[in-house]
Amino acid sequence: MKQICYNEIRSAVCRACIDSAYLLSKDVREALERSLKSETSPKARGVISQLIHNADIASHKQLPLCQDTGLTVVFVQHGSQVMFKPPDENPVLSIFDAINHGVEDGYSKGYLRKSVVADPLNKRVNTGTNTPAIIHYSITSGSELSISLMLKGGGCENKSMFKMFNPTESPERIIDWISRTVIEAGANACPPFVVGVGIGGDFEQCCMISKRALLRNLKDSNPDRFYADMESIILKRVNSSGVGPLGFGGDTTALGVNIETAPCHIASLPVAVNIECHSHRHKRILL
Repeated sequence: MKQICYNEIRSAVCRACIDSAYLLSKDVREALERSLKSETSPKARGVISQLIHNADIASHKQLPLCQDTGLTVVFVQHGSQVMFKPPDENPVLSIFDAINHGVEDGYSKGYLRKSVVADPLNKRVNTGTNTPAIIHYSITSGSELSISLMLKGGGCENKSMFKMFNPTESPERIIDWISRTVIEAGANACPPFVVGVGIGGDFEQCCMISKRALLRNLKDSNPDRFYADMESIILKRVNSSGVGPLGFGGDTTALGVNIETAPCHIASLPVAVNIECHSHRHKRILL
């Protein structure tokens, strides 16, 4: 059985936090470059050019793409043939500890803003470490440990929405609601967006898969033609809204729409929309 040690995970997560904060991912940059060519508004082209230039500066000077360096969201797929080995000096530590300590290291070493408060309503005191991370953990087959990490900014996260539809609702009405949710997010969520949509599951799974959908490469469509067509229709509607980059108008309000689905109860039809800003900071680690 393959063995992966605590320190290996901690170090990899630390590096991933810093890299994703400093380096715009290839799929997002390519989507911005495609939008620059297709955009018809001179003002919008100027904004997109500035976003690409900002990414170049961040990469060259090793600075965060955005001052809001986000809440760390992590999706872990732990292969059944992989054994986690805690440190000898502290054998009670878990893989969750390794991830959280890696996040703490990354935000400290990378001089990233720490944005997590321990209590949500009463004291709202900053934890000082940007932990705890939001960790979604699953066991899968195989001999690999996959960790997908996303630094989720507050402005775009605040515009996410969930709605429980009647199971008889038409696809057109659902498309309308998703499109309207994205358009109404407007400049406050820092477009152009990456849009994650979850359809199905139950209350919590629907929201979770809408966030997981954000991690799919922007060049890839849903493998089911029905949902791939939905992605295309929603993207066209959102981009015809005129919101444009940073809300200045134009054809580029979103760079992509990714839909993920899950089985659901016969009496339910949950739909969730999770929005990412143009600094879509994410990275996958494979150990």
